[in-house]
Formats: sequence, C-alpha cells, structure tokens
Amino acid sequence: MKILLAILILLTIVLLGLAVLVVLDRRADRAEWDRLVALQSEDPRVFDDEMVADLPEPARRYFTYVIRPRTPLLPVAEIEMTGQFSLGAKNNPRYQPMEARQVLAAPEGFVWAMKTTGGMPVAGSDSGLWTRFRIFGLLPVARAGGNADHARSAFGRYVSEAVIWTPAALLPGPGVTWTAVDDDTARVTVRRGALSQAVDVTVDAEGRPELVSFDRWTNANPDKTYRLQPFGAVVSDFREVGGYRVPFYVEAGNLFGTDDYFPFFIADVTEIRFPGVRP
Repeated sequence: MKILLAILILLTIVLLGLAVLVVLDRRADRAEWDRLVALQSEDPRVFDDEMVADLPEPARRYFTYVIRPRTPLLPVAEIEMTGQFSLGAKNNPRYQPMEARQVLAAPEGFVWAMKTTGGMPVAGSDSGLWTRFRIFGLLPVARAGGNADHARSAFGRYVSEAVIWTPAALLPGPGVTWTAVDDDTARVTVRRGALSQAVDVTVDAEGRPELVSFDRWTNANPDKTYRLQPFGAVVSDFREVGGYRVPFYVEAGNLFGTDDYFPFFIADVTEIRFPGVRP
C-alpha cells in the first residue's frame, strides 16, 4: 500500500507539473502574440507603385499584383486556418485534420498555435523563440528553442510566409533587398541582426505568386542534423483582403523540387485580419 500510495503521489505531482507547464506555455504564447500585434503601425503609409518602380521586373510585378494602390502598409497579420498536418513521412504521411491560428510579423517573429482535430490529439505552438507540442493536452512530444539553430530555422519560415501573406513587410528598405533570378522569379533577402534569409517567389504574367521556395536551415532529415535543405510551397486561391491579394490555399514541405518532396502542411485559410486598422 505504501508503494502504491507513493506511486500515486508521484504521478499526481508529475501531472500537476505538466499542467502548470501548459499554463505557462499558453501565457508565453499570449505575451508574444500581443507583442507582435503591437508592432502594427497606427498611422501606416499607403502603397504606391513608385515604391517598387526600381525593383527587378518580377519583383515589381509581384508587388503590383499583391498590393492594390493606396492600400495601408500593414506588415502584421492574424491568420486562421484549417487543413491537414502530417505526423509521418512521405511513404506514410499520417495526415491529421488540424486547426490553427497565427500572428505573422516578419522580420520580428511569429506565433503559430495548432491542434489536430482527429486521430492522435496533438496541440502546441511554434514561434521564433520555441517549438512546443504535446499529446493528450499534457505530454510533451516536441520542445525546442532558445538556440541559434532554432532561431535560424524559424527565421526562414516566417520570412517565406511574409512573401505569401504579408507582402508589406517585404517592401525594399533597410534589411530588405530584391534581385531577379529569371524573368518570372524574384529573390528577396531579409536581414535582421545576425540572421539572413533569401526566399524566391515565382510569379505568373500578372504577378500572381505560384511558388515560394528557399534553402531552409533544418534538422528535418533522417540524421536529425541541422543543414540547408530545399523547402517550398505551392500557393493558390487568391482573394482580396483589405487591399491585399493573398492565397487562401497553401501546400508546403521539405525537399521541395526533389523526388523526396511531399507537403506535410496543407492549409485552407479561413480568415486573414490586419490588426490595429482604424475604422
């Protein structure tokens, strides 16, 4: 009986500790979310074609498609989505339906809070500071961050997602440069402190983005070793939101453009908001 009681006490302590960790994680999510939203300008400039007149032609075409003239320049967005998230590999993707919400504020950061809604219950968040996911609401299955590898990997993610959803964050200026790769592909390079990331966007004749790709610093490989690997996304279903034309469907994954590519992230956007906009 004493042994059983000791086991029960220990189990209770562990469960309480895990519950406290969940509460602390959610507070950190909220604090980082609020910090990023607060970066939105209260009195933004508006877009003018002259802002991109000197850019390489595919970059200019990209901007004049994704941002309407006289649109307030809002680099911070809140995004809600449903879709599928893979918990496996190409030969056995184990896709699970998911719901997620995100704040995107390149080059400062992002928070992506996700939960699966079928099969194995996985929930947690990814950000520029951490990756934290749990099963059954309590048990940690991924917990990383606070180091240079994680920061570099996360930076690649939110710069590439800015190309997709927040083009105002990528207008030319300090820390942001554009070059041409070919007639239909432009490359943006974003620098923030010690971090630097180049991302390619391929556009059609109108300037509508079709592909977003880059070399990402990641350990998503059999060796679990950080190295540069191709990553990319196919985007479609463009809709206008507050003067921005952005995709509401995205498929993305590692080893983009190779035989080993498969999209582990398939998202249907349900809403995009630009917080802090005056009525």
